[in-house]
Amino acid sequence: MKVLKFGGTSVADAANMRRAMDIVIDQCKRHDLFVVVSALSGVTDSLIKTAKLAEQGDISFHEALGVIRDQHIGEIKILVHVSAQSGALSRIMQLFNKLESLLEGVFAINELSARTQDRITAYGEIFSSTILSHYLSSLQIVHQWIDARNVIKTNSQFGSASSIAAETESKLRETISTSASKLFLMPGFIGSDLHGDTTTLGRGGSDYSAAIVSAALRVEELQIWTDVSGMMTADPRLCANAKVIPNISYQEAMELSHFGAKVIYPPTIQPVMSLNIPVRIKNTFSPDDVGTLIEKQSHAHDQIVCGLSSASAICLLLLEGSGMIGIPGFSKRLFEALAREKINVILITQSSSEHSICVAVDESNATRAKGAVDGEFEYEIATRKLEPLQMERELSIVALVGDNMKSHPGISGRMFSALGKNGINIRAIAQGSSEKNISAVIRATDVRKAINVLHEVFFENTNKQINLFIIGTGNVGSRLMDQLKSQTSFLQNTMGLVVNVAGLANSRHMLLNEEGVEMSDWKSTLESAPAMDILTFCNFITEKNLRNSILVDNTADGKVTEVYGAMLRKSVSVVACNKTAAASDFSNYVLLKETAREFNTNFLFETNVGAGLPVIGTLRDLRASGDVITKIEAVLSGTLNFVFNEYNGSNTFAEVVKQAQDEGYTEPDPRLDLSGIDVMRKILILARESGLEMNLTDVACNGFLPESCMKGSIDDFYNEMKTHEPHFKKIYHDAAAKNCRLKFVATLDGTKASVGLQHIPATHDLFHLYGKDNVVIFYTHRYHLQPLVIKGAGAGAEVTASGIFADIMRAAKV
Repeated sequence: MKVLKFGGTSVADAANMRRAMDIVIDQCKRHDLFVVVSALSGVTDSLIKTAKLAEQGDISFHEALGVIRDQHIGEIKILVHVSAQSGALSRIMQLFNKLESLLEGVFAINELSARTQDRITAYGEIFSSTILSHYLSSLQIVHQWIDARNVIKTNSQFGSASSIAAETESKLRETISTSASKLFLMPGFIGSDLHGDTTTLGRGGSDYSAAIVSAALRVEELQIWTDVSGMMTADPRLCANAKVIPNISYQEAMELSHFGAKVIYPPTIQPVMSLNIPVRIKNTFSPDDVGTLIEKQSHAHDQIVCGLSSASAICLLLLEGSGMIGIPGFSKRLFEALAREKINVILITQSSSEHSICVAVDESNATRAKGAVDGEFEYEIATRKLEPLQMERELSIVALVGDNMKSHPGISGRMFSALGKNGINIRAIAQGSSEKNISAVIRATDVRKAINVLHEVFFENTNKQINLFIIGTGNVGSRLMDQLKSQTSFLQNTMGLVVNVAGLANSRHMLLNEEGVEMSDWKSTLESAPAMDILTFCNFITEKNLRNSILVDNTADGKVTEVYGAMLRKSVSVVACNKTAAASDFSNYVLLKETAREFNTNFLFETNVGAGLPVIGTLRDLRASGDVITKIEAVLSGTLNFVFNEYNGSNTFAEVVKQAQDEGYTEPDPRLDLSGIDVMRKILILARESGLEMNLTDVACNGFLPESCMKGSIDDFYNEMKTHEPHFKKIYHDAAAKNCRLKFVATLDGTKASVGLQHIPATHDLFHLYGKDNVVIFYTHRYHLQPLVIKGAGAGAEVTASGIFADIMRAAKV
């Protein structure tokens, strides 16, 4: 014999009932079956609300009951053939009349005892099983309907009764042995005590009913039919990549169900576990799916962690004080105080110093818990041996579960490292000596991120998802989007990396979608998106709290850099093409770097100097290996190098600058390049990365641009350069007369930094530098005779985008 239990969603309406009975009819061709059913979805809650209305003297309980009655009558008319409807309708009306009389009694005395509430809520399962019995009869399916109150015998703990095994087994076996039927149908959730009073087995009690029957009859298998295809590696509502666990042990299933895996009710495991009766979780709506098999020992020996679970609405209670140290009995008194209030302790942890003990309880019990504990320790609190009980609300528990964790070192390390790298603070930790469960208490707002991070670490060894929030879609930003799109397959197949652009913005619009911006049509979608607001953009990042988040700034906007600190404090990495932050006041630069270190994230700005060239990375590597920078000599403006390579006096200086801008080599405002400010920022950044405390005012600048060119708009700038063409020709001819080339050189010599236009002779390392190329020459203790030279394209949207791409990969820690 097999026991099949169908939950509320499986019998939610006539269509689902028919689907469930199709499964029963198919299986009863091969096996004797005992079918246990829940109430229609939502009916138990409706019955409780109706009873509460009657208790409060609210006459509208009649109307509420009428809604429940109409719901069941409607399902009968759809499900049961018209020729058999009268019998079904008659029986249901009899049951509702009895229920109405019971509610009228509650209304009359304004009292709803636990015993009476059990009698009322029991009708949900009686209604659904009665309807299904009539449906089977209409199909000429021979079966026997069994009133669970006659066979499931319990104690008198109304609301959460426990089965009396010997009495129940005797009643069930007697009923089965005296019946000629091979198919039995019984309402779940309910039973009766030894006095004959109706009891209920607690929420989720239909699972428990099915397990009680399975144990009593020593069945071949217990099947729990629900609306998912088995127990999952994580809650699919939180983790889109969750997958079905094909095989799991009793202990693992209990651990997962204890911490929120609602597929199975925790007490269900106990009756069947001692008898080694396998439990199979199946999907009513996809009956061909294999489901999850729960048995004594999991066959999935290669899987260290079997699943993740979480419990929400948790409150931490912290009892601490020096008066606890060395004094026995404090823990006992704490738990007794909670037990008197019938408050369940979910998690316990105590420091080895005995100075504090921390327990987690359901948040709904927090106020009662504080009253009970403060009352128990009133004397110790008054004499300051203990502090008043502290409560921390809005927390959740995430749990890592697996039988095989005990034989694999480092699992907890991987768990806590993964959480820490994503800025998830752990408030408390508990791990049993069996090592089947590692539990961590975290902020409720971090649960989704935590589950996804841990699922990625333990169940998705091939892929890691990073979530990008990109600001700036001009020349560089557009090229970056193109590169991300073209490299999608390569990143996933070669590096196991899935890139999700969850936010995209320019100065006018912002596009926010945690599921990802459509890469093929992002330009048109962005243009029709809401107006850009940097605070709204950042609030979205914070509220969604996605794992492995990276803010990418492709702008030159100082306002964007103002949010870097807030993002880093949320463990969101920052990749910046924008030089404003790294070249800002030294104290702000240091603060950003320290914030990134403190919150275990990244502040990367390789493209600030040399576009896609590995300048800053090389400098950091030199210093990390113990080398000391003595001098840096560099041409750091691809724009200026291009301009002075192209300008020969036969064309105007303004025309060459315009060409550089059109080809994407300049900043949006070319004056930042030509004034030398951009180069000043770059050598300042290199000086700081070399270990010097320096501000922009400490960098000397020998400029060549007339002051009047700096005034007005960009159009005014070009017009003014035309009027100063003789000035630019003189600069060119003075250098040519000495057989020199013009280069705008940045120098860091010791502790002094400067930038300026220089005449470079043919013997100099900087002479043979063409087009938009940059060069950085490092003189160090190790490279004192022959310097380390980094040379290549130092401007252009394509190479700058590639540098940002590389920083994104570094931030992703791939």
